Amino acid sequence: MKRTELEHIIRAAGSISATSELVIIGSQAILGSFPTAPAELTISPEVDTYPLHAPKKADLIDGSIGEKSPFHETFGYYAHGVGPETAVLPSNWQSRLVKVQNENTSGIIGLCLSPVDLAISKLAAGREKDMSFVTSMLTHKLVSADNIQDRLGELKPAQRELVVPRFDRCRSLAEV
Repeated sequence: MKRTELEHIIRAAGSISATSELVIIGSQAILGSFPTAPAELTISPEVDTYPLHAPKKADLIDGSIGEKSPFHETFGYYAHGVGPETAVLPSNWQSRLVKVQNENTSGIIGLCLSPVDLAISKLAAGREKDMSFVTSMLTHKLVSADNIQDRLGELKPAQRELVVPRFDRCRSLAEV
Protein backbone atom coordinates (compact mmCIF):
# COMPACT_ATOMS: atom_id res chain seq x y z
CA MET A 1 0.00 0.00 0.00
CA LYS A 2 1.10 3.53 -0.74
CA ARG A 3 0.36 6.67 1.26
CA THR A 4 -1.94 7.94 -1.52
CA GLU A 5 -3.94 4.70 -1.25
CA LEU A 6 -4.29 5.18 2.51
CA GLU A 7 -5.51 8.72 1.82
CA HIS A 8 -8.03 7.36 -0.70
CA ILE A 9 -9.41 4.96 1.91
CA ILE A 10 -9.61 7.77 4.48
CA ARG A 11 -11.60 9.87 1.98
CA ALA A 12 -13.91 7.01 1.00
CA ALA A 13 -14.48 5.72 4.55
CA GLY A 14 -15.18 9.23 5.85
CA SER A 15 -17.65 9.86 3.06
CA ILE A 16 -19.43 6.53 3.54
CA SER A 17 -19.70 6.96 7.31
CA ALA A 18 -20.49 10.70 7.12
CA THR A 19 -17.72 11.41 9.62
CA SER A 20 -14.73 13.71 9.55
CA GLU A 21 -12.31 11.71 11.72
CA LEU A 22 -11.23 8.09 11.40
CA VAL A 23 -8.82 6.14 13.56
CA ILE A 24 -6.34 3.92 11.70
CA ILE A 25 -5.11 1.13 13.97
CA GLY A 26 -3.67 -1.57 11.71
CA SER A 27 -0.28 -1.99 10.09
CA GLN A 28 -0.91 0.67 7.46
CA ALA A 29 -1.00 3.30 10.23
CA ILE A 30 2.77 3.31 9.68
CA LEU A 31 2.12 5.42 6.57
CA GLY A 32 0.91 8.26 8.77
CA SER A 33 4.40 8.77 10.20
CA PHE A 34 6.44 7.30 7.34
CA PRO A 35 4.77 7.98 3.97
CA THR A 36 7.49 5.98 2.20
CA ALA A 37 7.80 3.17 4.76
CA PRO A 38 9.86 0.12 3.76
CA ALA A 39 8.04 -2.26 1.42
CA GLU A 40 7.83 -5.13 3.91
CA LEU A 41 5.75 -2.90 6.18
CA THR A 42 3.25 -1.89 3.50
CA ILE A 43 2.39 -5.34 2.12
CA SER A 44 -1.12 -5.46 3.54
CA PRO A 45 -3.93 -4.32 1.21
CA GLU A 46 -6.11 -3.62 4.26
CA VAL A 47 -6.63 -0.50 6.38
CA ASP A 48 -8.12 -1.24 9.80
CA THR A 49 -10.25 1.76 10.70
CA TYR A 50 -13.26 3.09 12.57
CA PRO A 51 -14.95 6.49 12.85
CA LEU A 52 -13.61 8.23 15.97
CA HIS A 53 -16.95 9.54 17.19
CA ALA A 54 -19.19 6.82 15.73
CA PRO A 55 -17.35 3.48 15.99
CA LYS A 56 -20.52 1.51 15.22
CA LYS A 57 -20.37 2.88 11.67
CA ALA A 58 -17.33 0.66 11.08
CA ASP A 59 -19.73 -2.02 9.82
CA LEU A 60 -20.98 0.39 7.16
CA ILE A 61 -17.38 0.99 6.03
CA ASP A 62 -16.64 -2.72 5.99
CA GLY A 63 -19.78 -3.51 4.01
CA SER A 64 -19.18 -0.76 1.46
CA ILE A 65 -15.42 -0.78 0.81
CA GLY A 66 -14.31 -3.92 2.64
CA GLU A 67 -12.71 -7.12 1.47
CA LYS A 68 -14.16 -8.51 -1.80
CA SER A 69 -16.24 -5.37 -2.33
CA PRO A 70 -16.37 -3.67 -5.74
CA PHE A 71 -13.99 -1.06 -4.23
CA HIS A 72 -11.48 -3.81 -3.37
CA GLU A 73 -11.89 -5.45 -6.76
CA THR A 74 -11.33 -2.11 -8.51
CA PHE A 75 -8.40 -0.73 -6.53
CA GLY A 76 -6.74 -3.79 -5.00
CA TYR A 77 -6.96 -2.47 -1.43
CA TYR A 78 -9.77 -2.06 1.06
CA ALA A 79 -10.94 -0.84 4.46
CA HIS A 80 -11.61 -3.24 7.27
CA GLY A 81 -14.10 -1.71 9.66
CA VAL A 82 -13.02 -2.54 13.20
CA GLY A 83 -13.81 -1.25 16.68
CA PRO A 84 -11.81 0.55 19.34
CA GLU A 85 -11.50 -2.72 21.26
CA THR A 86 -9.71 -4.44 18.36
CA ALA A 87 -6.20 -3.45 19.41
CA VAL A 88 -4.45 -3.61 22.76
CA LEU A 89 -2.89 -0.18 23.19
CA PRO A 90 -0.95 1.76 25.84
CA SER A 91 -3.07 3.96 28.09
CA ASN A 92 -2.23 7.33 26.49
CA TRP A 93 -2.27 6.26 22.84
CA GLN A 94 -4.89 8.80 21.75
CA SER A 95 -2.63 11.71 22.70
CA ARG A 96 -0.04 10.47 20.19
CA LEU A 97 -2.20 9.88 17.10
CA VAL A 98 -0.63 11.10 13.85
CA LYS A 99 -2.92 13.23 11.69
CA VAL A 100 -3.23 12.58 7.96
CA GLN A 101 -5.28 15.27 6.23
CA ASN A 102 -4.75 16.87 2.83
CA GLU A 103 -6.45 17.47 -0.51
CA ASN A 104 -6.36 13.74 -1.23
CA THR A 105 -8.45 13.05 1.90
CA SER A 106 -10.90 15.84 1.00
CA GLY A 107 -10.33 17.31 4.43
CA ILE A 108 -11.28 14.09 6.23
CA ILE A 109 -8.82 13.33 9.00
CA GLY A 110 -7.12 9.97 9.39
CA LEU A 111 -5.69 9.55 12.88
CA CYS A 112 -2.95 6.94 12.65
CA LEU A 113 -1.37 5.15 15.58
CA SER A 114 2.09 6.46 16.40
CA PRO A 115 4.84 4.01 15.41
CA VAL A 116 5.58 2.97 19.01
CA ASP A 117 1.89 2.44 19.82
CA LEU A 118 1.55 0.46 16.59
CA ALA A 119 4.50 -1.71 17.63
CA ILE A 120 2.89 -2.34 21.04
CA SER A 121 -0.40 -3.34 19.41
CA LYS A 122 1.42 -5.73 17.09
CA LEU A 123 3.32 -7.26 20.00
CA ALA A 124 0.04 -7.73 21.87
CA ALA A 125 -1.54 -9.44 18.84
CA GLY A 126 1.43 -11.78 18.78
CA ARG A 127 0.94 -13.42 15.39
CA GLU A 128 4.06 -14.32 13.41
CA LYS A 129 3.33 -11.59 10.87
CA ASP A 130 3.08 -9.07 13.72
CA MET A 131 6.42 -10.17 15.16
CA SER A 132 8.02 -9.76 11.72
CA PHE A 133 6.45 -6.31 11.41
CA VAL A 134 7.89 -5.14 14.74
CA THR A 135 11.29 -6.66 13.95
CA SER A 136 11.32 -4.74 10.65
CA MET A 137 10.31 -1.52 12.42
CA LEU A 138 13.27 -1.98 14.78
CA THR A 139 15.68 -2.99 12.02
CA HIS A 140 14.79 0.08 9.93
CA LYS A 141 14.97 2.27 13.05
CA LEU A 142 11.38 3.48 12.67
CA VAL A 143 11.04 2.83 16.39
CA SER A 144 13.65 2.38 19.08
CA ALA A 145 13.77 -0.46 21.57
CA ASP A 146 14.10 2.12 24.36
CA ASN A 147 10.89 3.88 23.33
CA ILE A 148 8.99 0.60 23.18
CA GLN A 149 10.40 -0.38 26.57
CA ASP A 150 9.24 2.93 28.06
CA ARG A 151 5.76 2.58 26.55
CA LEU A 152 5.30 -0.92 27.98
CA GLY A 153 4.73 0.77 31.34
CA GLU A 154 1.41 2.08 30.02
CA LEU A 155 0.00 -1.43 29.59
CA LYS A 156 -2.00 -3.29 32.20
CA PRO A 157 0.15 -5.86 34.08
CA ALA A 158 -1.45 -8.88 32.37
CA GLN A 159 -0.93 -7.30 28.94
CA ARG A 160 2.67 -6.39 29.77
CA GLU A 161 3.33 -9.98 30.87
CA LEU A 162 2.30 -11.23 27.41
CA VAL A 163 4.07 -8.49 25.45
CA VAL A 164 7.50 -8.39 27.13
CA PRO A 165 8.76 -11.83 25.93
CA ARG A 166 7.53 -11.06 22.40
CA PHE A 167 9.31 -7.72 22.48
CA ASP A 168 12.52 -9.37 23.71
CA ARG A 169 12.32 -11.82 20.79
CA CYS A 170 11.84 -9.04 18.21
CA ARG A 171 14.61 -6.96 19.72
CA SER A 172 17.00 -9.93 19.57
CA LEU A 173 16.12 -10.63 15.94
CA ALA A 174 16.58 -6.96 14.98
CA GLU A 175 20.05 -6.89 16.55
CA VAL A 176 21.30 -9.89 14.55
